[in-house]
Amino acid sequence: MTSALILAGVRKGGDKLAAFAGVEHKALIPIGGRTMIERVIAALRASGRIDRILVSVNRPKALQDLDVEVIKSADTLSESVVEGVTALGTPALVTTADHALLEPEWVRYFLDNLPDVQVAAGIARSEVVMGETPDTKRTFLKLADGSFSGCNLFYLRDMDSLRGVELWREFEALRKRPLKMLQKLGPRAILAAATGRLTTDRVAAEVQRLSGGLTAGKVVMPFGRAAIDVDKPEDLILVRRLVGDTAA
Repeated sequence: MTSALILAGVRKGGDKLAAFAGVEHKALIPIGGRTMIERVIAALRASGRIDRILVSVNRPKALQDLDVEVIKSADTLSESVVEGVTALGTPALVTTADHALLEPEWVRYFLDNLPDVQVAAGIARSEVVMGETPDTKRTFLKLADGSFSGCNLFYLRDMDSLRGVELWREFEALRKRPLKMLQKLGPRAILAAATGRLTTDRVAAEVQRLSGGLTAGKVVMPFGRAAIDVDKPEDLILVRRLVGDTAA
């Protein structure tokens, strides 16, 4: 079995989406009769693969009524992951409270198709994402083997995997700035991109190099909606519509 860490902190700049939705915390935004965080917890439990759930949140009191363990998040995303996974132990799946469309099938598929690596991320092809949700606005990383979006699903196999968390944070911060991401990967990645040879496997190899040998890989998800989270008001409107929420 695997433990699960749900990140429910708020980015710098405040909880603007919560204010838009009229709730005290983003994780408590209602979608289809349940809050976002409740939807994520329910999907993890229903997957049958998760034996323990921990929520890392900037204001624990806001989520005190949830039937899960809750800890206060750290100052940064990477520190929150380290503290959360240290409390849980490994292997651990990491996702976010705004992954409101999360389905048990997605969790099972992700865990069942993990490569033999220490850290892995779920990604989805642009044609799959846009095929399922043509009116969504996503940022895709264009590579030689396709264009991809992240799916807010991450796997840490062992405690040594935590060495790569800070690197993950840096890449997550650059998720909408592909050129900056290439610069972070280094000159070999830039050359490969310029010559049309930069693939997802090559990116994983560069991540392994940058992390000092930590093995990395990906799971290509066949579920387009797995790439949709709720960051902006338009995301909330879209997700509510997708689940048939009359508030949409």
